[in-house]
Order: sequence, then C-alpha cells, then structure tokens
Amino acid sequence: MKTKKIGFIGGGNMASSLMKGLIASGHPAEQLWVSDVNPDTLSNLATALNVHTSSSNDEVINAVDVIVLAVKPQVLADVAKSAASVVQLKKPLIVSIAAGINQHSLSQWLGAETAIVRCMPNTPALVLTGATALHANSKVNTKQRNLAETILRSVGIALWVENESELDAVTAVSGSGPAYYFLLMEAMEKTALELGLSAATARLLVQQTALGAAKIALESAESPERLRKRVTSPNGTTQQAIETFVQGGFTELVSKALHAARDRSIEMSKQSENS
Repeated sequence: MKTKKIGFIGGGNMASSLMKGLIASGHPAEQLWVSDVNPDTLSNLATALNVHTSSSNDEVINAVDVIVLAVKPQVLADVAKSAASVVQLKKPLIVSIAAGINQHSLSQWLGAETAIVRCMPNTPALVLTGATALHANSKVNTKQRNLAETILRSVGIALWVENESELDAVTAVSGSGPAYYFLLMEAMEKTALELGLSAATARLLVQQTALGAAKIALESAESPERLRKRVTSPNGTTQQAIETFVQGGFTELVSKALHAARDRSIEMSKQSENS
C-alpha cells in the first residue's frame, strides 16, 4: 500500500483530509499527487503536506495508480469526460467521493472498462472520525478493493455494501446524518438559553453531552433503545422529555426525513445519467 501512488483531482477539504489521514497512517507524502484549478489551493497543500501538485489532471493521472475524484458533483461530468482518454490508457483505479453520481454515469464518462469504486463519506472525515460506505464495480480486483478501503479508512471507518443502490440509504443515514445531529444540538442550545443558561455554558454542555452519548454508544454492545431505557428513570425528568418527543411524532419525523434524503439521492443519480 505504501508503495502505491495516489492522486486526487480536486484539492478541497475532503481531499485534504484524506491526504492528511494517509500521511498520518504512514503513507509517504511523496507518493501523493493532487491537481486543482486554484493555484492558491495547490500552494497551500504543497506547503502544508509536501505533496506533489499540478494544475493538470492528466499529469496526475499519468503519475499514479489510483485517482480519487474529489471535485463537486456538478462539475464531475466535465472533469471525467476530459480525462477519459488518459484514464483509458493508464487504467488507474478510480475512487469517486462525489455524492449522487452513480457508477453507470462514471463508466459512461470514463470508459466501460474502468475500475470504479464509488464511496459515500461524511463530513466527520475532516476530523478523522468519518463513516464511509463503498461499492465496487465488476472491474475492480481484490487488491484494488483493499487499496480503496485503506484510503478511506485513513479518515475513519469504511465498510462495503453489496448493492450500489444501498449507497442512497447510506447517504440518508450517515452522509447527511451529521446535519441531523447539528440540528438537534442547535435546538437544545436555543432552548437552554430560554431556560436561563449562558450561551457559553449551553454550547459546552450540549457539545459534551453529544460526545458522551456517542462514546457510550460506540463502546457498548447494547442497542440505542436499551441505552436510552437505562438512563430513563420511571416518572423522572428524562421520561418526561422522552414522552414529549414521542407524542410529538419524533420517530415518524426522523423516518420521513431519512426517506426524503434517500429519495433525493436516487433523483440525483438519475439526473447524472443524463449529463
């Protein structure tokens, strides 16, 4: 793995985090390449990480064994189509982290024989606590699967799904999921102020409580339902709050929100096929 040359097309936050994670896990910086349209982005990455930089996507593709497509979904079609001839000659593994762009579209743009791994990471990857689901097309071999998994594991957990369609559900659960927790934290902070706490106290209490709850859940073999019941004393304050959530349709609202996110992911994938 450490002998593999890894290139990134797009040098934004996610690409930067992946490069930092790879370097932190022992991958040599001199084995990493990145291209971007912004000269300042390239300069900052070269200075901070000591990686190879280039304004040419083709130069990076020619230099590496695997390419991570880390550009915004709305420009990916143009980027992929312009790189197709070089990809077909060099035949690198392609790892795409673009939301809503399916493997069918990527194959159309890059070439039918291209080995493609499509990934759905989430923003906690920026602080090396990400959750990523991956799916490989039939052109990806075992070594390439291991390589793709290693890249994404550098910023958190990585797991494979059997069917590409599952990535739409992954998008709804973990891809968009951090925003759901931020929304709850936002509402709790606002209410804490109404209850008389200072802004600083409210924020710190909410943040630490979220961290603690997540840590308990990660380290416990018990389900969230069981953990919730353990901290809900009969006729106590927690029970009163939980009952209020339930009466307000909390579970049904969460289900409705995740279904809406899943459906939008499917819609985006269909739109990409017409690009």
